Amino acid sequence: MESGVGTVLGPLGEIRAGIEDFYRDLHAHPELGMREYRTAGKVARRLRDQGYDVIEGVGGTGVIGVLVNGTGPTVMLRADMDALPVRERTGLPYASEVTVPGPEGGRQPVMHACGHDVHVSCLIGFADLMARARNAWNGTVVALFQPSEENGDGADAMIQDGLTERVPKPDVLLAQHVLPYPAGYVGTRAGPFLSAADSLRVTLYGRGAHGSSPQAAIDPVVMAAMTVVRLQTIVSRELAATTPAVLTVGSIQSGSGPNVIPDRAVLQLNVRTYDPAVREHVLASIERIVRAEAQATGAVREPEFETLAAFPPTINDEAATDEVARAFAAHFGADAHTIDVQTASEDMSRIPGAFGVPFTYWGIGGADPGRYAEAERKGTVAQDIPVNHSPEFAPVPQPTLDTGIKALAIAALTWLGPGPRTGRAEDHTA
Repeated sequence: MESGVGTVLGPLGEIRAGIEDFYRDLHAHPELGMREYRTAGKVARRLRDQGYDVIEGVGGTGVIGVLVNGTGPTVMLRADMDALPVRERTGLPYASEVTVPGPEGGRQPVMHACGHDVHVSCLIGFADLMARARNAWNGTVVALFQPSEENGDGADAMIQDGLTERVPKPDVLLAQHVLPYPAGYVGTRAGPFLSAADSLRVTLYGRGAHGSSPQAAIDPVVMAAMTVVRLQTIVSRELAATTPAVLTVGSIQSGSGPNVIPDRAVLQLNVRTYDPAVREHVLASIERIVRAEAQATGAVREPEFETLAAFPPTINDEAATDEVARAFAAHFGADAHTIDVQTASEDMSRIPGAFGVPFTYWGIGGADPGRYAEAERKGTVAQDIPVNHSPEFAPVPQPTLDTGIKALAIAALTWLGPGPRTGRAEDHTA
C-alpha cells in the first residue's frame, strides 16, 4: 500500500497553500446547522472541479461527491460542516465576526469552535489528491459532507432524504475529528470511542402561592432541588465504579421573584454513556426518581419529559480500526497512538448504520505542538490548551491539515490501494 500512498500524497505540496486558504476562509465564514449554504456551495464547486459527480441538497445542505475509478471497493469518507453559536476569542487574523439572528431576538455570534472547518478542508484536500492520482488506486470514493452534526439531526436528515439509494453502498465508512492533542498526532481506538448523549427537559408541576404562605403552595423549587440531589446518586450508587457515565443537570429554571412561590420548575439534563444497557438503565432511573420526587412532594400533576437531543455511541469496528491503526503506525510512526475514550458525542454512526457497513472514526491533534509540550511539562494541559467548543479553540493550520489529509488517504488506501489487505473489515457490521 505504501507505494500507492506515496503516489497519492506526492502532490500534497502543490495543493497545500490552496487548502490552507480554503480552511481560513471557512473559519472566517462559519454557518450553523442546516444553514451551511455558503460552505456547501464551495464544497460542491471544488468537487466538480476535481471531476467528481456531485449531489447537492441531501438532507438540506448536505453535499456528496462520487469518483468511480475502475472496479474495487467503495470507501465513504465523511466530514461535518456546521459551526456553533459561540463568540470567537482567538485573536486570529481570520477569526469569525459572523453574527446571525438569535432565537430570542438580537444577534447571535457564530464560530467554528469544534474544528469542522478542519474536517471539511482535509476531505477536500484528500478528494483532490485522489482525483490527481487515479493510477494509484482502484474502486470508488464517496466524499460525504454532512450538515448539522452539532444538533444531532444532520445524519438522520441525509438518511431520510434517500442517502442509501442515491450513492453506491460503501464497504466501509471513515471519519476523523480534530481534538486538543498536539498537531501531528493521530489516534485510533477499536470498540467504544465516543459516548452516547441524551439531553432531556423535565418539567415539574407544583402550586403557586405567596412567599409568606408556603402552606398554600406545593413548592416546585424544593421539588427540583430534591430531584437534582437524588439524580446524582444514579452514577454514584446505581452503577459500578468501573462503569463510565456522566449525568449533569445543566439548567434549573423556576420563579420570577423572591416572594413568589412559582407553579413549575424546569430542569435540563445531559447524560453520557458508552454501553447501551447502561444508557437504558440511567434513563429509566431518571424517570423513576423524577416521578417519585414529584409524588413525594405532592405534585398537582405528573412531570413531563422531553428529549431535546439524542446521539448514539460511536463504537468503532474492530477489524476496520485494526487495519487503519496498522497503516497509521507504518506511516506516522511515533505520532500514531491509541487514543483514550472521549465523552464527546457524534451522530455520524447513523450513516454506516443505515447502510449496514463497518466504520472507524479516529482523532487528530490540532494544538500548537510547542505550546502543548510546554503545558504538558508544567502539568497544565487542562488549563492552557483550549478544548473543542471553547471560544479560544483554534487548531493551527499546520501540521493539522497535512496530518488530516494524510490520515484520510492512508486509511482509504487500505481498501483502495494496490496489494493484498491484511483483514476483511467489510465482513463485519458496524
